[in-house]
Amino acid sequence: MTKGPLPRKSDFELASVLWHYHHVDSGPRECDLIVGLGSYDLRVADYCAELFDRGVADHLLFSGASGNWTRDRWKAAEAEVFAKRAMAAGVPREAILLEPRATHIGENLSFSRERLRAEKVSIERVTLVTKPNTLRRVKACLPLHWPEPQVFLTAPPLSLSDQVTPERSLREMIHELVGDLQRILCYPEKGYAVAQPLPDVVKAAYLELMDRGFVDHLVADLPVLPREEKGDDAKSP
Repeated sequence: MTKGPLPRKSDFELASVLWHYHHVDSGPRECDLIVGLGSYDLRVADYCAELFDRGVADHLLFSGASGNWTRDRWKAAEAEVFAKRAMAAGVPREAILLEPRATHIGENLSFSRERLRAEKVSIERVTLVTKPNTLRRVKACLPLHWPEPQVFLTAPPLSLSDQVTPERSLREMIHELVGDLQRILCYPEKGYAVAQPLPDVVKAAYLELMDRGFVDHLVADLPVLPREEKGDDAKSP
């Protein structure tokens, strides 16, 4: 009996493959400092405040200036917006340090490191909080931009469905997932991050989503795949 073609996967099913690839959450641990990376998602600040309340650490550091999705949303830096949110949840102002200059993940890490050195703060263990879909990008950047402490990567406990909000549609979320994967794959060749493994199923979902037009968050001067991954299935958007 001849089998027909396999059912076409939905955009959501393909995006879920990327979501799970990005989501490398080691969970929070008791540490010297909680670091929250700024973004458009205030739930990161909320989760930092929750971890503080649970006694994970006695101090918070929020990092971030303005990025692609916040420069027109807030007048203040992401770090300042996140700090206000955490204080509204009960975190004392004196427990919070700010790093309001970083415009991308590498700077989030290196500028946080510099901020702590300027304050003569010595740390050995950090719980670093970001969006669920940014965890692997942070993991790839840490060895180059903040290698000294033991870092526990974590994020608010959200699914892909949860990450979609009235302010950020599923289509926008998929554009972001695809663009972040391009950065994970191609930044190591530029010396911005360390290489990450790429399972075939993730590569296939990534290329298929680009074929479907999810290219708005791609970096124009980067290839879609690094040199060693290119083959007959590597297509330009």
